[in-house]
Amino acid sequence: MEKPLGVSMEQDWALRDELAAHKNIFQYGTQQRSERNFRFACELVQNGRIGELERVDVWCPLGGSGGSTTPAPVPANFDYDLWLGPAPYATYTVDRCMARGAFWVYDYSLGFVAGWGVHPLDIAQWGMDADDSGPVEVKGTGVIPTGGLFNTIMSWDYQIKYPSGVEIHFMSSDVAAPMIEMYRPPKEHGTTFFGSNGWVSVDRAGIYAEPTSLLDSEIGPDEIHLYESPEHRRNFIDCVKSRSQTICPIGSAVRVDTISHLCNISTRMGRPIKWDPENEKIVGDTEAEAMLSRPMRTPWTV
Repeated sequence: MEKPLGVSMEQDWALRDELAAHKNIFQYGTQQRSERNFRFACELVQNGRIGELERVDVWCPLGGSGGSTTPAPVPANFDYDLWLGPAPYATYTVDRCMARGAFWVYDYSLGFVAGWGVHPLDIAQWGMDADDSGPVEVKGTGVIPTGGLFNTIMSWDYQIKYPSGVEIHFMSSDVAAPMIEMYRPPKEHGTTFFGSNGWVSVDRAGIYAEPTSLLDSEIGPDEIHLYESPEHRRNFIDCVKSRSQTICPIGSAVRVDTISHLCNISTRMGRPIKWDPENEKIVGDTEAEAMLSRPMRTPWTV
């Protein structure tokens, strides 16, 4: 399944409940877990090779602005009402049903805070051994474009605090670039773990570390070895056959989605959001809590 799971946490939770009830096999599209460098980076962190984990940098491509708002005829043989599904009715435009519309129109998406952001955030959660947990506070800023069709968060800068005190600094690539390039080669996405004895950083192009000798480390037989999947789609098919859990199951998917939803809510509320990861509840903010669900157009329901 692609990202995010839903445009509300209510939808995420409903999917998790259904999968549990029917014992379905599920694979999230966070395929970086099935690549060696990402697994190795997380094993270095979990085995204490960078010392005590202190903080994490996470960044990904920023979103877009613009998009046509001019009404246009619905193409022949296209069931536009079905395409809209549970989203509010909106006049058809040439950009609305194209890829960028699906990426950056808030009725259908949370934008790249989620659609791209879950990739490096997922690696952060994996390395932190936080698949069954989550943050306790999210705060920061996000820019929502105006004047066009696209209205998801375009550029952002968040601080995400965990119960351990470790913070994730989650940024769009434009915000991240100046600080990232101070310690490693530039890339529009990545995850960096900083510890008391060094750091390791990973993206789809490579893996970097300080000291560089970390990259020659071998994980011993008695150390922590994370789930190894040589290929993401193959892992899903193998698990369908064996009924085993995939490398990116629904539990970790919901938990990493939660971060993006809380970032979105923080920006749209204009204030920090406190979160209870054990009970999966927003703390002390009923207005923000209401944003964990979205109304759905008849006849769709959760």
